[in-house]
Amino acid sequence: MGASTRVLIADANPVVRAGLATLLTAAPDIEVTASASDGREALHLTRLHAPDVILLDVRMPGVDGISALPHLVQLAPVLMLTYSQEAEVVRETLLLGAGGYLVHGEFTSDQLVTAVRDVRAGRAHFSPTAASAVLAALRTSSHPQRTVAQSVECHRLNRLEFRLSSREEEVMDLIASGMSNQQIAATCFISEKTVKNHINRIFAKLRSATRSEAIARWLGTARPGVAGHG
Repeated sequence: MGASTRVLIADANPVVRAGLATLLTAAPDIEVTASASDGREALHLTRLHAPDVILLDVRMPGVDGISALPHLVQLAPVLMLTYSQEAEVVRETLLLGAGGYLVHGEFTSDQLVTAVRDVRAGRAHFSPTAASAVLAALRTSSHPQRTVAQSVECHRLNRLEFRLSSREEEVMDLIASGMSNQQIAATCFISEKTVKNHINRIFAKLRSATRSEAIARWLGTARPGVAGHG
């Protein structure tokens, strides 16, 4: 099978983490290099161990999987592995860059190993519930690809218009995801005072007085000089 696939497991439940590690290490080409109990720890350990694939739960205390996902996908392919079956959750994680989505109870140990290999190779992999959610989303949207493209283009225009630094963009994305200052500080490994300083500069550049106004402008639902938030 070639070089070993290094996997990081992020799940709040230690029993689940241990069980997944046992299943995966039974495969000769997979090595579990680290495990994390929340999104913050997953980000830290990903930077430390450089895994080939990250298995990520959705609901975890502190920094949850969805909040951590945009940052993790920049470092390694992510396979969502969770009990969450909601179609909107599946859709959101895919839009944020997840390479696949497995629901507990819907896969065998062999299918889990295959999913890890697929995601590392850039092939999407879904368990039945997640696949149904993806299909439903495609059927209810007449132009799904255009929607994703518009979202990417909106983010590009934001960078050009508001001239935020890379760190300010990261903080603004976390604000838009609903994180508190404390959660942002934990995710970015900076102090809350530094977060507040970033936010003050961001609000000045976005010409916004409140979090909700800044989010609306950053996401493209409102623009400076335009009445209302659309």
